[in-house]
Amino acid sequence: MKYPKKVINYIVEWLKNYANENKMDGFVVGISGGIDSALTSTLCANTKLPVLCLEMNILQEKKQVSRALNHIYWLKNKFNNISSISLNLNRTFEAFQNDIGTKSEKDLEFLSFANSRSRLRMMTLYHHATINNFLVAGTGNKVEDFGIGFYTKYGDGGVDLSPIADLLKSEVYSLSKTFGIIDEIQKAQPTDGLWLDNRSDEEQIGASYDELEWAMKYQNSNKISELSSRDQKVLSIYKQLNSKNSHKMIPIPVCQIPNSFR
Repeated sequence: MKYPKKVINYIVEWLKNYANENKMDGFVVGISGGIDSALTSTLCANTKLPVLCLEMNILQEKKQVSRALNHIYWLKNKFNNISSISLNLNRTFEAFQNDIGTKSEKDLEFLSFANSRSRLRMMTLYHHATINNFLVAGTGNKVEDFGIGFYTKYGDGGVDLSPIADLLKSEVYSLSKTFGIIDEIQKAQPTDGLWLDNRSDEEQIGASYDELEWAMKYQNSNKISELSSRDQKVLSIYKQLNSKNSHKMIPIPVCQIPNSFR
């Protein structure tokens, strides 16, 4: 990124202005131990408005929890407008699993429960946002939000505003480096933390973020045959996910009733 500090200042002012214009008092951010939530919370902290960081453990790998807590500790040492709450939502999630009434080994059920973990976190964020008159700050980047739709609808996709959704993953890392976000987060393998086997994003998607960024920018559709077999595979993965998840990336369809029927 050519001017990371200018981008940082622009996003911080955008966040501050949006909160002030909408008469909101601050921000709440879910801290996962990953780079996106680390950057988002740091940008929010720079507004000088109150920021509530929520660490929400749902059957989480210990390393993810420790990275999240270490980031919150780092933030609190740098800013005096940070508060935090650590929540263990295991019992709540397990009660939901037991009460929902279905148990099987089907892949779609595993996916549904993974999405339910994300939606439980969204509910928790909005509870704390409501009682504090805060905004829920989204943590999705451009590749996830507008490239392959790699998020849960009404889960981590359910937010009030998206400060980093126009940043490619490489740009997220660039700004995080500028801020000096702790090394263990900058070096951690990206994961959504929604699966019991702690699979990485790359394992789920089948391509790295660097490869997906290339696919997003690729325009020479007439020269696909000239690409390497790996590039062709990545392009295919990107196009399939972009198409499959397009319903997440467009406004909710509204059935418009013809005026002649009214």
